[in-house]
Amino acid sequence: MTSGARDLFSLDGRVAVVTGASSGIGVSLAEGLAAAGARVVLAARRVERLESLAKRLQDDGAECVAVPCDVSSPDEIDALVAETVSCFGQVDVLVNNAGITEVGPAETETLECWDRIVDVNLRGLFVCCQRFGRVMLERQSGSIVNVASVLGLVGSGQVPQASYAASKGGVINLTRELAAQWGRRGIRVNAIAPGWFDSEMTAEMFADEGSRKWMRSRTPMGRPGQEGELIGAAVFLASDASSFVTGESIAVDGGWTTV
Repeated sequence: MTSGARDLFSLDGRVAVVTGASSGIGVSLAEGLAAAGARVVLAARRVERLESLAKRLQDDGAECVAVPCDVSSPDEIDALVAETVSCFGQVDVLVNNAGITEVGPAETETLECWDRIVDVNLRGLFVCCQRFGRVMLERQSGSIVNVASVLGLVGSGQVPQASYAASKGGVINLTRELAAQWGRRGIRVNAIAPGWFDSEMTAEMFADEGSRKWMRSRTPMGRPGQEGELIGAAVFLASDASSFVTGESIAVDGGWTTV
């Protein structure tokens, strides 16, 4: 790879905010962005986990801060924006990773469950895009990466979670709409749609051999995603390597959505 190609993927000097950074995919994405040179703001509800990750990244030479934030609270998102600007003076990349789910048939899902999941996965994501987007619009520069899901692209049925699927479908079309609105104003908005990855959200499935067999049999590559396999897509979308890419949702799913 030439130095010019390496420069395309570099995030040196940029400030990246990662929500849901206390576990699983969020941790991996924060590590990847830091390794690419970004100064990283880690946001999530679990303070001890955030601070532990921040220390580990700092020990590896990264500049980062941990900021407690519940994305279902607009006030806490505003505080996150203010803290980011106070610490680093700018925002270049926003990775909206925070999300929750609850598995169960649609006919018995309560409205309280629906509201809780949509509040975090869609409403909270929109507020993050809006509030950080305002800062980016002032500079006419920025990249937003929304973490959606293959269940925003296709149905599952065998792992029933209507509110989660609806929220992630909403994320994918919100990504398109924000890209259309902000494209001429310097902001790119894209999404990653992960397939099956081992995380807190999927821990019960990965603990069951029957579920693991089902994932393997349904995935053309014959396996679930492995730790770190979302980093490439995230760095691509955050960096100048994707400077003419906006409104897209990249499925990182081993081929799940192709069949």
